[in-house]
Amino acid sequence: MKSFVHPDSIVRRIWGRADTILFIFAGAAAEFSLNKAVDWLYYTGRLPADPIGRLFSTVVYARRIVFSSEADAIKAIREIASIHKAVETRRGYAIPDEAYLDVLFMLIDYSIRSFELLERRLTLAEKEEIFDVFYHVGFYMGLSGLPINWIHYERMRARYLQRNLEYGEYTRHLYGRYRKSLGSARFFLLVHAQVWLVPVSVRGLLTLARWHKWVPLPALYKGLCRLGLGRPLKLLLLPSEYADRILALDRLPSA
Repeated sequence: MKSFVHPDSIVRRIWGRADTILFIFAGAAAEFSLNKAVDWLYYTGRLPADPIGRLFSTVVYARRIVFSSEADAIKAIREIASIHKAVETRRGYAIPDEAYLDVLFMLIDYSIRSFELLERRLTLAEKEEIFDVFYHVGFYMGLSGLPINWIHYERMRARYLQRNLEYGEYTRHLYGRYRKSLGSARFFLLVHAQVWLVPVSVRGLLTLARWHKWVPLPALYKGLCRLGLGRPLKLLLLPSEYADRILALDRLPSA
């Protein structure tokens, strides 16, 4: 049975490890809060009520797509589209196309940034492979205006970062929810991960520059993992009630 993502794909390596997944969502959490369409994430109330639970529900869908057969992955993608259509119906108008594309672009960008921060530089071919996977996610969701190749994506991503982000009341409130859900110590680690991960424009809007990069988080994290402390370290990053779900992220699902 044909897989949606090739078994040897760099995408499976990225989405098959707890480390990279947690860093992907650390970066996305920052940018989500700034997006001008973040009110859609507030409409159902799920994101502000339980930001960590929302992270894991998103991961479940992402991994269903990455590690499934083509038929099952397309089914999962269409489920996602159906869920969003239902929200649009309840609210009475459509989610802007650019809001969908923003999320897709974030998944591409932070997949690359997280892997490169924790592992190594990706080749152009590997970046194009990541783009191709998420392009097909967008295609099967029925999104319009998708970039046609990696170069087109880079141009669109840069443009979207400039015009679709702003610091607002939702930003302030969402960061308050992050702090409350994580506690002060874990929130401190989240923000420092974001300093290393996010684009300059995102760092500026969130005033993350004041935190600086004086905590060499990536090097420290990798060093502790080399000492065999990766498992307990991952468990420290989120509250203890999420321990089983964190460890499960390191178990590669079979297609």
